[in-house]
Amino acid sequence: MVRPPPAAPEGDADPTRDLKSYVSRGETPSMGEVIERLHERGVHTGLGAFSPPGTRPPLVGLAVPEDFALPQGYVRHHQATDDGQRIEAILMFAPDFQLYDAAKQPIAMPADRVVPPELAPPGLPIRRIVLPTPTEPAKPGR
Repeated sequence: MVRPPPAAPEGDADPTRDLKSYVSRGETPSMGEVIERLHERGVHTGLGAFSPPGTRPPLVGLAVPEDFALPQGYVRHHQATDDGQRIEAILMFAPDFQLYDAAKQPIAMPADRVVPPELAPPGLPIRRIVLPTPTEPAKPGR
């Protein structure tokens, strides 16, 4: 996508701290466009710390109820959709955790650390989360 360079900052705006340096007066870019502009200028703090919407889809895995006691090595992973909806927590392996089989051989861990049904802890109800449908964006003037 080719777009004209943003207008020069207004007044004494500090380009590292003021969105006026990335959005011209009267312009209404999407949040993804703002984040892309920040990244293009090397800003990766504040809003620039986020990935543009749609570039990092949520992980889908086993639902883990808040009242389920997790054994060592398992963690709840909380997420949100790009439009801010909370997603039910999924079960993941802790970063440095390793499972072993009955012969004390390491079990291959999933690259994304999402726990598959066959490696779920005993007693966990096996149910995959369902991602919420995106909310319709607000129409200008409403």
